[in-house]
Amino acid sequence: MVRPHGTARTLAALLLLAMAVVVLVSLGRWQLRRADERRAILAAIEHGRSQPPLMLTAATPAAELKPWRPAQANGSYRDDLTVVLDNRNRDGRPGYWVATPLLLKNSNPPTAVLVLRGWMPRAEPGQPAAVAPPAPPDMQHVTGELAERVPRLFELWHFGNDAVDTLPPRLPAAGGKPPTVQNLDLAAYAEASGLRLLPTVLEQSDADEDVLKHDWPQPSVDFNQNQGYALQWFGFASIAGIAFLVVAWRALRRWTAGGPGGKGRTGS
Repeated sequence: MVRPHGTARTLAALLLLAMAVVVLVSLGRWQLRRADERRAILAAIEHGRSQPPLMLTAATPAAELKPWRPAQANGSYRDDLTVVLDNRNRDGRPGYWVATPLLLKNSNPPTAVLVLRGWMPRAEPGQPAAVAPPAPPDMQHVTGELAERVPRLFELWHFGNDAVDTLPPRLPAAGGKPPTVQNLDLAAYAEASGLRLLPTVLEQSDADEDVLKHDWPQPSVDFNQNQGYALQWFGFASIAGIAFLVVAWRALRRWTAGGPGGKGRTGS
């Protein structure tokens, strides 16, 4: 006896299994692409850190300003142009990054590099608000690593599509208090401060300031983890593919034996 509902169930199962194979293979390929991206980031970090330290000047070519490259600069801080970056966590503790431009020594035209001076913790509830420590006076020798830009965080928006925290149109800010923002764009900062900036950021690695910490977050480069995930997804895809073949083989046997309902033809 032919059972149409049995055929429908079989076709539905085959369709779902085929879709599962496609989706699982796609997830595996996506993990392989993520592994390639992380491998490329690791190669860029290793290449940058293998370069000799770069002395930053107003004439430093942009092609030399590679991320992760060790760099150093001589100059004086413009503490009046300091900006505080909010929501920067360290070891699970909320805090701030302090960014101050360093006016490069003997630069002509006057040129600065934005220095991420370090991390400071947010004040505990009930305690006075944290205050960014003033930048050291006089001429400074600053060492660190280059970054392409200030690392960004997810930014909240108002319903009117205006940023929750924005840089003042002109710096220094009124009242002398450093503005607090979540993200800092170099072009916007150069316009607000009136400074000519190098197209890079210097993440300071050592300083005499005990208040600020200098262990900067690093991107995840564990590509082996993504390869492991890809292997899992491909394994699941193989299981779904085998199940597809088993269901298809059993259905074919039933159909060739006399009907999709599972009972063969009987003699008269």
